[in-house]
Amino acid sequence: MECNPDGVVPPPERQAPVKCATEDAIQQSPALSSEEFLQFKRKATTIVEEYFSTDDVAATANELRELRVPCYHYYFVKKLVSVAMDRHDREKEMAAVLLSSLYGDVIDRPQLYKGFCKLTESCDDLFVDTPDAVDILAVFVARAIVDDMLPPAFLAKQRACLPEGRKGAEVLHRAEKSYLSVPHHGEIVLQRWGGSKRITVEEAKAKISDILEEYLAAGDRNEACRCIRDLKIPFFHHDVVKRALVLAMERGGAAEDHILDLLKSASEEGVINESQITKGFDRLIDSVDDLALDVPNARRLLKSVILKASSEGWLCASCLKPLPPEPKKTSEVDNTAVRQFKATVENFIKEYFLTGDIIEVVSSLEAENYSCCSSFNAIFVKKLINAAMDRKKREKEMASVLLSSLRMPPGDVVAGFHLLIESAEDAALDNPAIVEDLTMFFARSVVDEVIAPSDLESMEEDASRGTADGSTGMLALRNARALLGAKLSAERILRGWGGGGSGKAGWELDEVKDKIGKLLQEYDCGGDIREACRCIKDLGMPFFHHEVVKKALVAIIEKRGKDQRLWGLLSECYGRGLITPNQMAKGFERVADCVEDLALDVPDAGRQLGCCVERAKKGGWLDASFSIARPVQPVSNGVCT
Repeated sequence: MECNPDGVVPPPERQAPVKCATEDAIQQSPALSSEEFLQFKRKATTIVEEYFSTDDVAATANELRELRVPCYHYYFVKKLVSVAMDRHDREKEMAAVLLSSLYGDVIDRPQLYKGFCKLTESCDDLFVDTPDAVDILAVFVARAIVDDMLPPAFLAKQRACLPEGRKGAEVLHRAEKSYLSVPHHGEIVLQRWGGSKRITVEEAKAKISDILEEYLAAGDRNEACRCIRDLKIPFFHHDVVKRALVLAMERGGAAEDHILDLLKSASEEGVINESQITKGFDRLIDSVDDLALDVPNARRLLKSVILKASSEGWLCASCLKPLPPEPKKTSEVDNTAVRQFKATVENFIKEYFLTGDIIEVVSSLEAENYSCCSSFNAIFVKKLINAAMDRKKREKEMASVLLSSLRMPPGDVVAGFHLLIESAEDAALDNPAIVEDLTMFFARSVVDEVIAPSDLESMEEDASRGTADGSTGMLALRNARALLGAKLSAERILRGWGGGGSGKAGWELDEVKDKIGKLLQEYDCGGDIREACRCIKDLGMPFFHHEVVKKALVAIIEKRGKDQRLWGLLSECYGRGLITPNQMAKGFERVADCVEDLALDVPDAGRQLGCCVERAKKGGWLDASFSIARPVQPVSNGVCT
């Protein structure tokens, strides 16, 4: 039974308790579809697992924020705590720290309140797998109250929502009597799982700076390592590394040697683990251009530090991000060379539209030594798309195929898109449909994995600083993001110009489906598994691989599982990374959508699909929470629980 903060009517035999102050806010949360809730559950599970592996609070906050469904954040609270309950004290403390960090900024009070309501209601189920669930959850509740995330009145109000004899009521009683009513309860609760990591980020940064300054003044490495350890924030040690490196590069000379000696000792003694050291260097790599404003030779110094650290064995240089290209490189290229490149590339593009020969374009760029230059890559992207927008759908499809085949660094493609946005207003005078064309090119580049979805967001943010809100470029970016967010968007985008990103512009979607069916049939009749994988890869449509999964599953069900060759092919494709978990799940979902039609020919199709799902879960292809069940009617609160 749902509690009052969820907006559900209490059982008739109990008098409805007075609603809490947060109830109205919870009820006002927008209700999304059950399917969207199931997707959020799967993504939330992944985010929780990644957080316990990485200790990265900031990355977790960004990932949760990017899901853009704050009305489901209560489930993230429930999932985070329930997973932590079954793990060590380290993970429990990490969960408490994460909730404190997300509260107010990412997760609002009503959602956190609702998440703890759900936890107390499900304590009986948690108790089955975690015998000490009552005590652990009581500490989480007490910790949330101590951290000012839950009001003390939560205990009484939630207790009134729970039937007598439920474990959740015992949790609330223990939180109040065993933890919150004892002397010095704040310190006891904060130290319950091995020490408080709850100092604010600003406090942590200040303490780290003090430790480093004191170390440079006194030179006592052992004392500095002890102080770093005593901070008890191992998940934030990457900031120690970054601040130490910045200090070394700013001071130089003997200070640099002392800092590197400290980091080496901290690594060898296990004070700072390898992951945090790598993350600290990566953070400095990301901000090296900003540092160069104060330290002009920052890039050279950073390269030198990386070389020293890797040669001494306490840094894995191959695990680091590459240094970003130097800013404003385009303006530094000789104007004569740029003009010559523009004239040359126009000929490449015209010839490509006539012949469709991708290899020739690649060879021509390499022969002219242009393919390795970020500035020229950006210009090429702009020229290619501008030329395609002046032509028919065939050339637009060919341009997208070429862009996907060139495998340029995403940053170079983004730079080219920025050039397009800057010139969009002028281009609109000759091309009235430029918004629609740019929208498709931006969206298609994400579908083809030329750039990441987050690149579109950063492009929109950057463009908003220099262009008007309703400008052509801004409209195209927003339309592209909206298009990508729609259901079955990848298929619609791929067929937008009559092709499918197949490497052969002009393929129809039905033709691609036919090719998939034929290659599966050929493999099932005795073909080679490597050849089948190569053919799937050569389709050049990673966002359409769910069709491979669907057709293979349908064939397996029709044969009632007697032929295992297609199952082996799916296993091989998944093991090679050819079919991603997302595409695998999507393929199963598409079969589930048509299982009623399939049952006309195979009466037990539903049962067979269920067996396939369980088998895929055991093989690790599908998340344990994956379900093929389809809701018959909407539930009262708009979500599936």
